[in-house]
Amino acid sequence: MIDLNDNINLPFSLQISFNKLIERYKPLTKSEDPFTAAKAKRILEIQEANPILKEGFSNISVLEKYKDEIQILLQDSFSEVLSLNEIKTVSVPYHNFIFNASKRFENIIKTAGPDFKLVIKNMPENDWYILGCTIIMSFCYGFDANFKRPLYYEIPDENGMIRVYKITYNADFMEILPTDKAPELTQSDFDELLDNFDNIELWKAKFPPNSYISNGFVISNMFDVTDDQAISNIKTTLIGNNKRKDESFMSDFQQVFRSLLGVNDLQVGFSIFNKEENTLMKVHDSAISSFLLKAKEQFKCENLFCHYSYDKILKEKTNFAISDVDKGFELSKGLVPQIKVLKEQGFKSAIFAPIAENGELLAVLELVSATPRALNSINSNKLADVMPFILSAVKRSKRDEENLIQAIIQRECTSIHPSVKWKFEKAARQFMQEDYSGVDNPTFNKISFENVYPLFGQIDVKGSSEARNNATQKDLALQLKMVEKIIKIALKEEHLPIFEQVLFQIKTYKTALKVDFKVDSEQKITQFFKYEIEPLFRFQLKNKPYLKEDIEDYFSKVNTDLEVIYYYRKNYDDTISLINKNMSSLLDRKQVEAQAMYPHFFERFKTDGVEHNMYIGESITKEDSFNELYLYNLRLWQMQVMIDMETAFYNKQHKYPIALDVASMILVFNQPLSIRFRADEKHFDVDGTYNARYEVVKKRVDKANIKGTTERITAKGKLTIVYSQQADEFEYLKYVKFLQSKHKLGDEVEILELEDLQGVTGLKAIRINMLYQKDSSKKEFYTYDDLMNEIKA
Repeated sequence: MIDLNDNINLPFSLQISFNKLIERYKPLTKSEDPFTAAKAKRILEIQEANPILKEGFSNISVLEKYKDEIQILLQDSFSEVLSLNEIKTVSVPYHNFIFNASKRFENIIKTAGPDFKLVIKNMPENDWYILGCTIIMSFCYGFDANFKRPLYYEIPDENGMIRVYKITYNADFMEILPTDKAPELTQSDFDELLDNFDNIELWKAKFPPNSYISNGFVISNMFDVTDDQAISNIKTTLIGNNKRKDESFMSDFQQVFRSLLGVNDLQVGFSIFNKEENTLMKVHDSAISSFLLKAKEQFKCENLFCHYSYDKILKEKTNFAISDVDKGFELSKGLVPQIKVLKEQGFKSAIFAPIAENGELLAVLELVSATPRALNSINSNKLADVMPFILSAVKRSKRDEENLIQAIIQRECTSIHPSVKWKFEKAARQFMQEDYSGVDNPTFNKISFENVYPLFGQIDVKGSSEARNNATQKDLALQLKMVEKIIKIALKEEHLPIFEQVLFQIKTYKTALKVDFKVDSEQKITQFFKYEIEPLFRFQLKNKPYLKEDIEDYFSKVNTDLEVIYYYRKNYDDTISLINKNMSSLLDRKQVEAQAMYPHFFERFKTDGVEHNMYIGESITKEDSFNELYLYNLRLWQMQVMIDMETAFYNKQHKYPIALDVASMILVFNQPLSIRFRADEKHFDVDGTYNARYEVVKKRVDKANIKGTTERITAKGKLTIVYSQQADEFEYLKYVKFLQSKHKLGDEVEILELEDLQGVTGLKAIRINMLYQKDSSKKEFYTYDDLMNEIKA
């Protein structure tokens, strides 16, 4: 390369100039500090003697000719005392040409090897041009297009591990100058560009190549973000449901762990914990190994670990590291099982990290290396940043496995809804006929129904997570109070420092419960009760006459299975269970009436509330009798049932252990779609890519906010009807007026727009306050607030 602009495709030509830097030194010549003033005068003298440094140049030979002068100009920007610490360069914008650098940067590049080429990552070719245009928009026209993207270098270290460096640019010494080739731009030109990011030809028309001059230089500061990038990669790898099925999943997963821990030969394994049998089991996936189990499907934990490692992993749920397998094998004479199994496979160091939630072990993450001391108790602490993501993936995997087990159990005896049973019977007869006729590999025909109209509704408990957390805090606070009382008595009788320490710990936990309750707070406090308080009470203080009665009272209130006080949490769990039971039974009774009106497919699910799906259409009934009148009738029935379910809930709310609220929602989809029975999952689902939009909306809409606000679209005391077509709005407003006349709905009718969901826009909602009839014998109707006041009274 002779000239900076050789083989460069940008809207500006590149020119190195120290003009803006030199301008900064002019006022410094009058500084009160004689050293600063002298330095500034020296800079200006160099510029006056070499005017090309101010005027600018693109021929790189000039850099060599004025090498010493340029180093003097950049002295303040590159402090010699920081040169081995800062990763810093001087270059032209968005170009890999560097003409000054700190010693640390030079060492990094030298270590990378002679064949390494420095290239900025994660920016497509056309984006470089557009990025240059946005710089011009900002510098010359004051228009901020906000096209800032993080830029990175990937550079190998001495071990061949790829280190990731984030680049930040200081453009204080840059100026962009238009040439006579630059067209005059208006606001309308900018507005047009905002809607046409991908149209590179349009950008080149507005900003022709080399129509501006980029004069100056940029200072690049780089920061090693390898660990952050590794954590982000682990999260990305685990986030997708289908990632684990990819052949490259495990190698990619191992690579990001190698990057995080800086161990080139690291391998990753998993084993699942079976609480009922106290065993570790192999993950049923050919790509995922377990180094603890080797070729075995499962192994008893007491035979897999020594006493110490068993307690660390299964009881304390803390990481266990073996930094030198050979040394451990020699010291234990080969009798420690986890060391023996590692040595047999040629591994020299390992970390076993328990994956647990709420004190319950779910799985064990296994990291192994053939290098002694590469994995140890120090770098095992780095796993703390990624364990939440691994925990989420394990929980999802366990749910998937449980669903699969249920599908296997049900295999050929899945309950089929009566409305569609005829089609299964028809397919079964066809299957038998083929089998009897000697057909090789007879197949069970696809079960699907076309042109059916979907109806979906749900009643969901509002703030269930917050209610659960509140119950947890109350239980823990109650148990801490009981422990505190006993320890204070013990301290009064025997003034021992250990009692003061326990009281301090209790005070810390009580404060944490009130002001800083976190995800792991419950686990920490529960472990405190289990591993510190219980042994203290059972073996050291129980026989003290002055404490015996209080300690017995304490253990009488502790749940023997959970080993904690389970009072408020039980109230919460019982409440959710009763809500689901009562609303489900009412819905099931009402469904019998609806089926008598016109047959249709129906299914319901219990979550933190109750959901239901319905499909109605000619293909389900098999008879030539379907009319859209039956669809409208079912929609009106659905609205009334949702109101009846909420009314029943609030009328029984005083009987529940704790007071919770619910919110009701109906999703309207006005186009018929196709559904198909998925034999592997034993349930009906929409068929086809277009119809999948309905499922996407169904899963996400109840968490959506009203457009332009942070308010959820669903609300207590109101029925929310979500739709997308104007015709649906007209139809449901007619139903609303009818139900208002029946005193089931109030007068507060809102028409709201929903925020855009991923891949779904234009959703709206009708939201109406419900009226509740407290006693069927009296024609009295209440709003939500009236009903709450009545219940409290």
